[in-house]
Amino acid sequence: MAAVEDVPQPVPEHEAKALLREAGVPVPRGVVITTAPDAEAVAGLAEPVVLKAFGPGLVHKSDAGAVRLGLRLREVEDAARRMREALSARGITPAGFLVEEQAGAGVELIAGLVRDPGFGPVLLAGLGGIWAEALRDTALGLCPVSEDDARRMLASLRGSALLHGYRGRPGVDVGAVVKLLMTLGGPGGLWERLELGEFEANPVIASPSGVVAVDARYLPAARSAAPSAAPSAAPSAEGAWNAGGTDFRPLFEPRAVAVVGASTTRPNFGNMFLDFYRAAGMPVVAVHPEAAEVAGVPAVPSLAEVRVDYALVAVPADRCADVVRQASGVPYTQVMSGGFGEAGRPELEAELVAAARAAGTRLLGPNCMGVYCPRGRQTFTGGGLGPPGNVALISQSGGLAGEVIKVGERRGLAFSRVATVGNAADVTPAELLRWLSHDPETRAVGLYLEDPREGRALYEALAATTLPVALLVGGRSPQGRRAAASHTGGLVGDGRIWRALAEQTGATLVGSQDDLIGVLSFFQAHGTRSVSGDGVLVIGPSGGASVLAADAFDRAGTRLDPLPGEVLADLRGLGLGAGSTLANPLEVPVGPRARSDLVPSAVAAILRRRPYRDVVAHVNVQSFFTYGTAAEPLLEYARALGRAQDELSGTRFTLVTRNGECAPAGVEDEVRGIAARAGVPVYRSMEAAAVAVAAGGRGGTA
Repeated sequence: MAAVEDVPQPVPEHEAKALLREAGVPVPRGVVITTAPDAEAVAGLAEPVVLKAFGPGLVHKSDAGAVRLGLRLREVEDAARRMREALSARGITPAGFLVEEQAGAGVELIAGLVRDPGFGPVLLAGLGGIWAEALRDTALGLCPVSEDDARRMLASLRGSALLHGYRGRPGVDVGAVVKLLMTLGGPGGLWERLELGEFEANPVIASPSGVVAVDARYLPAARSAAPSAAPSAAPSAEGAWNAGGTDFRPLFEPRAVAVVGASTTRPNFGNMFLDFYRAAGMPVVAVHPEAAEVAGVPAVPSLAEVRVDYALVAVPADRCADVVRQASGVPYTQVMSGGFGEAGRPELEAELVAAARAAGTRLLGPNCMGVYCPRGRQTFTGGGLGPPGNVALISQSGGLAGEVIKVGERRGLAFSRVATVGNAADVTPAELLRWLSHDPETRAVGLYLEDPREGRALYEALAATTLPVALLVGGRSPQGRRAAASHTGGLVGDGRIWRALAEQTGATLVGSQDDLIGVLSFFQAHGTRSVSGDGVLVIGPSGGASVLAADAFDRAGTRLDPLPGEVLADLRGLGLGAGSTLANPLEVPVGPRARSDLVPSAVAAILRRRPYRDVVAHVNVQSFFTYGTAAEPLLEYARALGRAQDELSGTRFTLVTRNGECAPAGVEDEVRGIAARAGVPVYRSMEAAAVAVAAGGRGGTA
């Protein structure tokens, strides 16, 4: 049976403001009148005043004509009568009136709280009043926010200049705005004390003298009258039967594997996995109700008869729960099959989780491809296992994970653990990330997510990990979250919440699969390297490429600081600067006839004067082969960069091989191999390198 909810009603404005006043947030002085306002009732208020009606049906008062501004005290009684008549004509009977002193002019802001279905309490700040919906110039923070988070949120607004003075107008008391945000969303803030559905102060008038919340709305959380049958109500990674935590090593390095669903007559996914496991050298047994063997693999009739660490289930969704109930004694059971919550059948998913609980097995999936771990002979991809490495990946998509593995290994990535979680009905990304954070084989983690299942736990796991994390999110668009009685819910429900998650936890949010691979490559190469200095130096041939490089790094949010003046003479001594400007990016001849050590020599001269954190060396590969030149000059250039990385270990080197497709077959791979052995990541475009280097500059590496 579906849950029945008590539909909450908005708290009257004056009661919402009382909560703010008690928390120390200034609100206008006013009186609440449940009858007809008269001069005696409002005596003592300073003019001008504002008249507002409140009651059922008056959520957005301005739209309903339930607000009058700039009134004198003697005008209040007549204005209230006219307002009541106009509202009555619209079928609205106000419960009363609020008369307040009108706040002075200033910058209108919005500050609000909403309980996101995945991430829990979220703080929102931005330009308010009518601009809240018209411009949607807002920023988010997951509660509790720090003062640094609050200041970052304000600085990220397109209209942030208004806070600091603009076109002759004075700036506002930014400290008071920060205090307001902390009162709402900081440690011990209102987000912890309210039965939060949504809470909004809009507008808040900010001025040089402080802030005043001139309007407030509070919608308490809806209360469920019956338990939900949705999968999220079932035990999860944080569930009661796993209170002591989980050792995931048998998931990634099982002693033996069982496959349920392989056929003796028509090859299917189960048969494909039997082939994968046999090719990987993994001890494997098939589960089949009748056959003694399947495709040359010994078979037993039931999971109850196997002694394995991992079982893969590839049968129709309706049969999966019955199979999982037999998995007693199997630490991990993966359900590859789809057709559960993602197909509109949450009750089937809940039954599957209950079956796993009854059997005492942990459930991976459903609707997932499984696990890849070269050192553990675990795989869901064909073509053999790649080299074991120290980069982990957690993905809600099996197809994307397979692409990242194959393309990533082609580009030099080496994986420690890869887990696809599909619907994550039991084992979640947050739980896996917590375990990987202490895994001695893992030094960096990639995440691909499509929905924030247990988003709060994910936030806490990201905040706690010391590993660099790259995060790719699919579907960063509104997901139908209920906006209820205020603007805040609608303003939260989009991809900005993922940006807030990344900014508050230090994770790197990337925009594409290619950038995910690129950032992980940077983490793999430089994740344990101690660096000195800051900023980025770009060096290579061609003025046009250098200009485009500067644009790429600007888009990535990374500065290219000017060269120190005292190094210019050193560079001219190396023969640089004739016909070009000595600047950052620095133009240096790189080609088949140039000295392979010229770039390293120039970099060494610069670093003696000014330590840069990162050096990005780019090369036009096409120029080495225009006239049929052999590959050796290009390879020697890669070796020279490798030696420079070894000698200048306090700086991270990155190589960009522009136009690499112009090289003969195999040359790019050889260049990449030389660089990889020296700990230098290689990218085909300056844009990809800029994203990766920017990720390293945000603290994702040591």
